[in-house]
Amino acid sequence: MADTDPAGPVLDRDEVDRALARLGAEHEAIETSLLALQDHAGRRLLEGARLTGVTAERWASTEAAITLLWTYFDAYTDVLRTARDIRARRRWSSREDLVELTELLRGEPVTVAGSAAAAAPHGGQAGPGVLSERYSLAALVDRMNELYASSLDMVVAADAVWSALPARIDLLSAELRRTSRLAHSVGVRPGEHPAGDDLARITRTLIRLREQVVSDPLAFWTPAEGSSAPGGGKPDTTVYDREARALEDVRREIDAVLAVRQDAEQRIVRLRDVLSRADRTLAEARTARGEVLAKIAATEVPVVSGPPTALQEQVATAAEYRRHAQWHRLSPLLESLEQQAEDELLRARESLTAVTAPLAVRAELRGRLDAYRAKVSRHGLAEDPLLVERYEKARRMLWSAPCDLRAAEQAVLRYQQAVAELLGASPGVPGQGAGPDERRGPGT
Repeated sequence: MADTDPAGPVLDRDEVDRALARLGAEHEAIETSLLALQDHAGRRLLEGARLTGVTAERWASTEAAITLLWTYFDAYTDVLRTARDIRARRRWSSREDLVELTELLRGEPVTVAGSAAAAAPHGGQAGPGVLSERYSLAALVDRMNELYASSLDMVVAADAVWSALPARIDLLSAELRRTSRLAHSVGVRPGEHPAGDDLARITRTLIRLREQVVSDPLAFWTPAEGSSAPGGGKPDTTVYDREARALEDVRREIDAVLAVRQDAEQRIVRLRDVLSRADRTLAEARTARGEVLAKIAATEVPVVSGPPTALQEQVATAAEYRRHAQWHRLSPLLESLEQQAEDELLRARESLTAVTAPLAVRAELRGRLDAYRAKVSRHGLAEDPLLVERYEKARRMLWSAPCDLRAAEQAVLRYQQAVAELLGASPGVPGQGAGPDERRGPGT
């Protein structure tokens, strides 16, 4: 919108024509601006919204200002139409016509009811006791510019907030719902985990924030400092940004919980596998102990303990912690169980080794006896009566059940000594000198 020329002397015909042309262009620009304001999406939203707070106050004032704008514009239109009619009376306007036109174009030809002017913000000079007020066209345009700027500023600000924040809140709420479902699936719930409490708080805050933004958008508008342009500023996203950061923190926490949950599942599986191997090893040791007792005589065989039931119960407790997402209890329990399970597996293996040691000694004696028998055969002494006697005696001891390991070892040693005497060498592995291992007894 543009200003008219200041007041001056009686206008001549050319000045009148130029003024009417300028006012006509100005009238068209004002009408275009008012129609654009009338059709503005923000104004339509404001008109149909249930407003509260500062927005409700500003909109009540802005509605009155827009109504007054059209009143001023209608008055402006009437004066312009009257001036055009006077100018159109004759081609060469008379002195009286020029005086009248000058009064219309330069004077204060517009009269507005005082009640209407006082209803708008910054109601001009009209007060409660003023029935009407008069304006020149220039002053009227200035007044319309002022009302238009304040009205547009309010409409644009509200529309900017509505265009920016609700959509972003909806997107964040959708992400919040997805995160909440994921959190619930891993046992992160309000009252049970801090992240669950944060999700509940963020949900409440976003619901309240959206309601406030929809009903009072101007409460979330920050005007630009030093800017006089309508709509100068930006939406205040402080609360939204804070909750978005909080949700991001929760998402990272949920990711960590997912990693812990996945790791816990794998660790529990490995733990059960280790305990299962320990149990199978102990079962094998118990079976081997029965075999040793049946086949070996005069030998102390250690007792084999039962399966690690206490550890199994603790593993079940760990699985229960995992199901209920009690990660702070599960982590130290898993660390303790993993060490105990490895110790249990080692103990089971040692028990199996201890139980089967007599069978290993018997197998070693059998191997040694057969080795010397082969040595004797290579030297052509297999039919020697002494060697045959001692070999058969040792063999009967080693291949009979139950086997007396101490007596069998002595029989093998006597056979070795007889072989050595016949071959003129000390007892040893065929073709080699006797080593200390060949002189070991079953208790070594």
